Amino acid sequence: MKYEKQIRQNDPFETWRVTHPWTVDLYENALTSIAGGVGHDLRRGEPLPTYIQRASGSRKWDVDDHEFIDYGMGNAALLLGHAPAEVLRAINRALESGFHYGNDHPLQVEWAELIQALVPAAERIRFVNSGSEASMLALRVARAFTKKTKSLRFEGHFSGWHDGVGKGAMLPFQDTVSAGIPQGTLDTIVIIPADLNVLEETLKRDSDIAVVMLEPSGASWGTVPLTVEFNRELRRITQEYGVVLVFDEVITGFRYAPGGYQEFSGVTPDLALLGKIVAGGMPGGALVGRADIMQVFDYTGDPQHDRYGRVHHLGTFNANPLSAAAGIATLKRVATGLPHAQADRMAALLRQGMDDILYQENVAGYVYGDVSIFHVFLEAHPGSGATHRSKLVTTDAAKLKGIPATVVSAFQRALRTRGVDLLSYTGGVVSAAHTETDIRRTLEIFHEAIRTIVQERIVARLGAG
Repeated sequence: MKYEKQIRQNDPFETWRVTHPWTVDLYENALTSIAGGVGHDLRRGEPLPTYIQRASGSRKWDVDDHEFIDYGMGNAALLLGHAPAEVLRAINRALESGFHYGNDHPLQVEWAELIQALVPAAERIRFVNSGSEASMLALRVARAFTKKTKSLRFEGHFSGWHDGVGKGAMLPFQDTVSAGIPQGTLDTIVIIPADLNVLEETLKRDSDIAVVMLEPSGASWGTVPLTVEFNRELRRITQEYGVVLVFDEVITGFRYAPGGYQEFSGVTPDLALLGKIVAGGMPGGALVGRADIMQVFDYTGDPQHDRYGRVHHLGTFNANPLSAAAGIATLKRVATGLPHAQADRMAALLRQGMDDILYQENVAGYVYGDVSIFHVFLEAHPGSGATHRSKLVTTDAAKLKGIPATVVSAFQRALRTRGVDLLSYTGGVVSAAHTETDIRRTLEIFHEAIRTIVQERIVARLGAG
């Protein structure tokens, strides 16, 4: 078959067949059964996807029994680590009563009240099934509330895969992110740099902007970081111009603090998207926000209003009992702040250790990130012109998101083949289950990986071209 010919002609693929036989077999089958071969574009992997069969704590194992220290943590959903005992117990208890009712239930109310107690913006909650669904709903709510049409987003920020955020997430930022998105939809999306002066000029010029939606930590879960001061001024400007401010807290929510980035920064948006941790790693999410804005969901008994004046929202699995149970168990731990203390401390050790290794190896680049998140910026790939190690993290979205795909793939592969798996791009998240032993081993692997990609001339030492 075509795939087998590709393996024979490509030595890394042939090596993979020897070391990952079940992985190769699964991928061959996936190519003829799963559209695109994978279930998520970021799972493609190099040279093949990774097929995981079990996970516990900070570790996971693939189908060929290779062990990984995991910094993907379920796409950042698992602040407590894989399969925490109290969450498993909660899910099992819920299963004993039936796993899907098609009705509201007591756990849904308890879950909502826990979120209200933690998240400053959460005067009202509406449950959904994913972060992308929360993002779709936020735009609809903001338009209904303001009676305006357009949304404004900053370059490089990601808020799901739906049409309403169909440009801005990837370079070139003004282009559509996908085939199949109508031009009329793209015309409702305004993309600008994360520059407050440009924002104010744009809002002065265009009175039809209903909403500003962003990742408050910065583009792509902080890959292009923003400051607390930026968000404070953003809050002032959006209030002045009557624009709904939406924080996409799908990753920052409950990770930056028990109350998310809002608690961390002291900045309260009008609406916020929650996902990942809110459901304890199970499928789920929520849109939360100001009570007066969330009134767009309310029925009044007036047929005209209830048909044309309110936001219509459905979802068979909204607040399903298993996700609610997992979310409640997780948020009870989150509320203590203890998981954050452990995860943040381990991440700080990891960031410092990685940065020290780049310095020792004379590789231009740096490691940065807040709380339990880390990003590695490699700027000394051949042809980049790097002549020194930058001392400050840049806020240039094109630069930070513009590391060549060959560099990103080689970096990920060098780590994965040695037993470290990242979240995406060149970064990851740390959980409360990670230990100093994990960090020490990760730094050993990182050191080996950096030396390897230098030897392969994927990245260059300073002065080496």
